[in-house]
Amino acid sequence: FAFVFFQRLNSLQELQLLDIMCNYFQEQTKDSVRQIIFSSLFSPQGNKADDSRMALLGKLVSMAVAVCRVPVLECAAFWLQRTPAVYCVRLARALVDDYCNLVPGSIQTLKQIFSASPRFCCQFITSVTALYDLSSDDLIPPSDLLELIVSWIFEDPRLILITFLNTPIAANLPIGFLELTPLTGLIRWCVKAPLAYKRKKKASLSNGHPPSKIAKDSTSGEDRDCHQLYSKLHLSVLQVLMMLQGHLTEKNLYGRLGLVPFDHIVPLVEEINRLSDELNPLNASKEIELALDRLAQALQVAMASGALLCTRDDLRTVCSRLPHNNLLQLVISGPVQQPTHGALPPGFYPHIHTPPLGYPAHAAHPALPAHPALPAHPVQTFIPGMTFPYRPIR
Repeated sequence: FAFVFFQRLNSLQELQLLDIMCNYFQEQTKDSVRQIIFSSLFSPQGNKADDSRMALLGKLVSMAVAVCRVPVLECAAFWLQRTPAVYCVRLARALVDDYCNLVPGSIQTLKQIFSASPRFCCQFITSVTALYDLSSDDLIPPSDLLELIVSWIFEDPRLILITFLNTPIAANLPIGFLELTPLTGLIRWCVKAPLAYKRKKKASLSNGHPPSKIAKDSTSGEDRDCHQLYSKLHLSVLQVLMMLQGHLTEKNLYGRLGLVPFDHIVPLVEEINRLSDELNPLNASKEIELALDRLAQALQVAMASGALLCTRDDLRTVCSRLPHNNLLQLVISGPVQQPTHGALPPGFYPHIHTPPLGYPAHAAHPALPAHPALPAHPVQTFIPGMTFPYRPIR
């Protein structure tokens, strides 16, 4: 097969080659042999043949999705796990072009591989979230792709942990490769989505060509559907984060491996701050509030589960420039560890949280003066001879 990367093939020859490859990997019974052959064919070598190699890989995986060749999809999943992210993003883009942009409705074919190769689906989601980071209007995920991914994850949230649960893991992960889970990318989607769609709407209104009523209604309905999908996705991400503490403890990685790296939270917060400044806060207050609420929820649950390894001081430093948000203030303030008390005085109630940032601590109230003793009531004299009539309840 190696010769094909150094010569041009016509369309018929290319189709025949892809069919031969699909059949070979389908008929090869040994997983180890399949992995070695696949890696030797498609691992980037840093030469001019890499472009041809990536183009052929995209077509091979696209064909495997169309005809449901599970061995090829499994090989592609391992390839995505072991290849620098810049190449993984190129494969993800090729699949998105084929199944979301080229032929309308073909996304249903991609949707069906959920049960055939969950490992590939997990790696595909990780690649897609690396590709579409919502940094510009062109990098907002297509609505069909968003619906596909949300349907997968909502059906079984554990899907996004498959690579993590089935891979021997060291505490130090290699730099420049895809993350073990798509959690960070999905958090980025959920948090930035309200602001990114608001920016997109603002740009369409300021280009000097106001949309027609029909186009405006269609766009509003599509955006509304997307916002509902992001809400479902956010719920699923929180559910997965809550599962992680047990899995990290089982792998002896609790407190040692951050599946939501703090180094990735820092640029996310900076992007939110930049978008908030770019949008007029008076016209985007709801979107900013929603984005910050989702950020606060994700940070709190990630820290509680051990997925995010940082201190409250780290969060306070990073989030200090963000617009005020009550929930975020509670999260970054955090609970105060009370000293051990002997006997608490009556009526003493220890503080649960430190005061939010920007608000001074209240001084303790002076002790209230003691109430004067109430006069004693006269004691009723007991008269033994006095009888009380008994009246049954009717």
